[in-house]
Amino acid sequence: QVQLVESGGGLVQPGGSLRLSCKASGNIVRIFTMGWYRQAPGKQRELVAVIISGEITTYADSVKGRFTISRNSAKDTVYLQMNSLNSEDTAVYYCKVVVLSPAGDYWGQGTQVTVSS
Repeated sequence: QVQLVESGGGLVQPGGSLRLSCKASGNIVRIFTMGWYRQAPGKQRELVAVIISGEITTYADSVKGRFTISRNSAKDTVYLQMNSLNSEDTAVYYCKVVVLSPAGDYWGQGTQVTVSS
């Protein structure tokens, strides 16, 4: 079994920054992708950013140039640096990890990000 622990959410003013972290633990042999999704009230969960095999990154158009995803493979941890935050970034942010061995998709519990003055 794989466990994900997220941290770093909170309340920030428009234009501010936050850094989310998600650490995977458990019987992990190989991770394929680590990513971040978000879900705002009344909206569907959407992809924010994903890092594949620790190298290839993909971002939602709405966060390009403002958010940066990175991974520390030695610590099985993924980070999301969020800059120039605005009210539309307010959502619960979820970490998702796709593991090749043992095979499975795993979600974190979610962390609230609120952008408000």
